Amino acid sequence: MLTPAQFPGALGDDYPAACAALGLRPVTRGYGLVLGQDGNGARWTVVTRDTALVALAIATWDCGMAYDLSPGDRDIVVSLPGWPLTLAVSAPGLAEPHDPPQEEGDRPPLVPPDTEQWGPAQRRLGADEIALRWHTWRSQVDDENFAAPGEGRNPAVRRVLAEAQAYTDDPPPPGRIRSSYAEGGARSLRADGPGWSIVARTDDIAFVLLDDKPGEVLPVGRGPELPALLEALDKLAVRID
Repeated sequence: MLTPAQFPGALGDDYPAACAALGLRPVTRGYGLVLGQDGNGARWTVVTRDTALVALAIATWDCGMAYDLSPGDRDIVVSLPGWPLTLAVSAPGLAEPHDPPQEEGDRPPLVPPDTEQWGPAQRRLGADEIALRWHTWRSQVDDENFAAPGEGRNPAVRRVLAEAQAYTDDPPPPGRIRSSYAEGGARSLRADGPGWSIVARTDDIAFVLLDDKPGEVLPVGRGPELPALLEALDKLAVRID
């Protein structure tokens, strides 16, 4: 999915940035991305306006059922060479995935972001992983072992929280803040900014990842400030459900 509420985090901090990475115009209804191979095994990314079709296919596959995903010709916006994300699968009976032959003037094939070195894409992928496996990460944090935001916290973390707070006065592009369902009536929040990502639950703590702190995940206690910040961000967020 490539919509204001759902898009591959590896492509950008927000929906317009993710669209720009693929050379697409950030329309409100969004797009569906179909990553496949042609008869020769070459990688292609088909962009379709039929987001409902792609969403249904994803939901069906998540349930372990088969679904024939075939976007209609009228709904196809463009077919781009290459894949923007790393896939560990390939179509049976075809050659190994490879980029299609290029002629002079052709658009260079899409390639996945380099995640071998820590940087924005790796940071966002890390935040995606924490959001997906919140309980695993949360269980590793002892509330007694870290300070709340106003209690001598890392200066870099204080800067991130201040920049997130500034969103309440100057709302960011769509998708920069996203909110989804969490058990117990809470919301799961994702917020991104220049060089940082926040993953949080509105009824719990937050985790901060920074471009300049490779591989580090910094927990932020609730204290007196975090609950109000998370509530404010949730009001600005694009809601996934």
